[in-house]
Amino acid sequence: MKNIVVLTGAGISAESGLKTFRDANGLWEGHDVMEVASPQGFHNNPQLVLEFYNQRRRQLLSVYPNQAHLALVELEKHYNVHIITQNVDNLHERAGSSHVLHLHGELLKARSMASTDDVFDCSNDILLGDKCKKGYQIRPHIVWFGEAVPLLEDAINITEKADYLIIIGTSMQVYPAASLIDFAKANTPIFFIDPKPVIKGALNGNLTVISENAVKGVPTLVASLIGK
Repeated sequence: MKNIVVLTGAGISAESGLKTFRDANGLWEGHDVMEVASPQGFHNNPQLVLEFYNQRRRQLLSVYPNQAHLALVELEKHYNVHIITQNVDNLHERAGSSHVLHLHGELLKARSMASTDDVFDCSNDILLGDKCKKGYQIRPHIVWFGEAVPLLEDAINITEKADYLIIIGTSMQVYPAASLIDFAKANTPIFFIDPKPVIKGALNGNLTVISENAVKGVPTLVASLIGK
């Protein structure tokens, strides 16, 4: 089987009714990004940050995978599919995708302030005073601005093996995620699905742009790739 690597961003989750964090004016649900998505923001006002992610977590539990997520599951029947997502939701997994790598962390997980390796499932609110087994405050398992992206090397290794690269619902403006496209082999066919496509980087001549939202563009592309 050939390898298909799929890079997904907020656009695919928005189709399920999940709000994207960043508004058109750059604010995250009315907050400056550094207030709610940085170690300094957490240090300055941990209660605000915890409640911000508590609200996102509650919202996630009220939405469902859409036709784009389901189409990628169908693609697995015909190709080795690896999804690398910038999204912190679990909609790919709930749809049934087998191989999902979360570059920016996972909303339904938490971790200890003492160790980046002490990670565990968490579907409830995280409150100030909630502690890990060793007595340290816990926080959302989210990669904040200014923090290392621990799974980046894994994502690069996956992308290097791609026979096809599909990019869905991302501006390709957020680094280091946007740099993954540069690790695809020369002449790898690239499909870019977004209603307002903007793509930058070292591209070859094999770029196909599909100017549709995810729920329209992804099933159409999948049908084409599997010969339906």
